[in-house]
Amino acid sequence: MANRTDALFRDDAYLRTADAKIVAVNDRGGIILDRTIFYATSGGQPGDTGCLERADGSRIAIAATLTGETKDQIIHVPAPEQAVPQVGETVRLAIDWERRHLLMRMHAACHLLTVVCPFPITGAAVSEDDSRVDFDAPDAGFTKEDITAGLMELVRADHPIFVRLISDEELAANPGLVKSKNVRPPAGTGKIRLVCIGDNASVDSQPCGGTHVKSTGEVGEIHIGKIEKKGRENRRFRIRFGPMPAN
Repeated sequence: MANRTDALFRDDAYLRTADAKIVAVNDRGGIILDRTIFYATSGGQPGDTGCLERADGSRIAIAATLTGETKDQIIHVPAPEQAVPQVGETVRLAIDWERRHLLMRMHAACHLLTVVCPFPITGAAVSEDDSRVDFDAPDAGFTKEDITAGLMELVRADHPIFVRLISDEELAANPGLVKSKNVRPPAGTGKIRLVCIGDNASVDSQPCGGTHVKSTGEVGEIHIGKIEKKGRENRRFRIRFGPMPAN
């Protein structure tokens, strides 16, 4: 039975530090904790980096965070040449908050893009400065300027962003909640995590396990840097921070 990690970030994405106990170190040096604030790579969002501080004050740098044998097992991958901790140790966790907050803002921006462009999603990747969402969309004559204007309208409205849980049956009764063309949210757990935007989810609601900011206003200024044609009906939209360049 794989060790299960309590994912604290699912309930509070703003936790920057926490204490946890080491429950296992795998044969590749990956560290498994009883609980964590480190998000594991999933759904197009990269895993967190940061450090674990031991009781003697020394630190183990964490270069990546991945899921293990199950989605409920989270593995903290140390940077090269780090000390190997002992099972049973209690450590203080600290994520690279500046990087995480950029990813939270970007992930929320990707959700906003799916509102402005209501087409089936064929792929996505979140990063700190240049994210992308791919849509199964015809060449409908949209421009970077039009899409950017729609995004910024949602940002300026400062809609709340929150999470709620629904059952497998509720999701089955509302298939339109799933925007991805090829990937279905994991079923059988009894609870599906929805990320909602707007009062009473009036702007958007879709299954997602990632971390997001608390309001659209916190996303800040964003723009579409490029729209690329990736096939007959596949369009890739690249989102970047800051105002759209003048040229």
